[in-house]
Amino acid sequence: MNRKKTFVIMVAACGGLLFSGAIRVLADADDKAAEDQVATEVTVQTGRITSTTLHGYLQGYGTIETAPASAGLPAAGAQLAAPSAGVVTEVHALEGQAVKKGDVLLELNSGTTTAESAAQEVARQKQLFAQQNTSLKNLQAAEAQLALLQVLAPLSGTVARVNAKPGQAVDSTTIVAEVMDLDRLAVSAEIPAAEAKDLKTGNPLEVLAQPPVTTALSFVSPSVDKNNDTVLVRALLPAGSGLRPGQFVSLRIVTAVHTNCLTAPAESVVTDERGKSTIALVQGDEALQTPVQTGLCENGLVEVTAPELKAGDAVVTVGAYGLPAKTKIKIQNPPGEGNLPTHSGDAK
Repeated sequence: MNRKKTFVIMVAACGGLLFSGAIRVLADADDKAAEDQVATEVTVQTGRITSTTLHGYLQGYGTIETAPASAGLPAAGAQLAAPSAGVVTEVHALEGQAVKKGDVLLELNSGTTTAESAAQEVARQKQLFAQQNTSLKNLQAAEAQLALLQVLAPLSGTVARVNAKPGQAVDSTTIVAEVMDLDRLAVSAEIPAAEAKDLKTGNPLEVLAQPPVTTALSFVSPSVDKNNDTVLVRALLPAGSGLRPGQFVSLRIVTAVHTNCLTAPAESVVTDERGKSTIALVQGDEALQTPVQTGLCENGLVEVTAPELKAGDAVVTVGAYGLPAKTKIKIQNPPGEGNLPTHSGDAK
């Protein structure tokens, strides 16, 4: 075979290979195009966009205490010291006993007289004063002597503690009893200063006890505690709250109320690492990724804002994470069934 003929055969063979390769490439392209025409179908569950009221909360912890003094009212709790040095002779109060303002809780003897004889002298001076046979000064002196030998209840309430017993020597530094008005309680809390900037008197507050107790802030300190960078807040509690002084409780303060805002089920909102949030809006048999601005979150609902959103729109809940920008979907449940909270009350 001469060299020219060999070259022709080789060219023909290469041409055949190229032609068959081109056929395979075209076939592969056709197969891929056919595959692209078959959209992936994803099974999802859905919920609905609703219009409701959401609240913003500041969570914290507080302590139950007796209410401080306020306009027209004394403090609701008092620790009572002995009015003078002496020896306890009578204890008239029992722990847990209800007392009225002015009731005698304890009596003392001093080195010069007893509470009994001092009381008798007061009675005598009152009688003489009524008959104009003694001066007001003498009556007041007798009353002052008696006051040094009796411990009186400064308010109506409950005896919380009795710290003295007959025969015990006491002085003006000895706390002998404590009285509390258990119908006048307050809750106080220390809120980080960075979180307290929006707090003001009147903000609703809920003590998360069983049952919960609702009230409102009555005091927000104008200053920051430099020791722990907190702001003291306090709220008076309604009578019969069932709480006790010294009790440690969880609480939350309402800081914002958004009425008639659009909300989506929390599981339908997907937020990426850049903080961008989207929801998969159902349109026919497709789910379209829709950017949204988010706001308050409560009871499994998230406030969402986007120009195209309206109440009643269906959104993907279960299966929302990782959906492509436009996805063919198969809805496993009718929109709105099984994925929405049954009410929009306070967050748990």
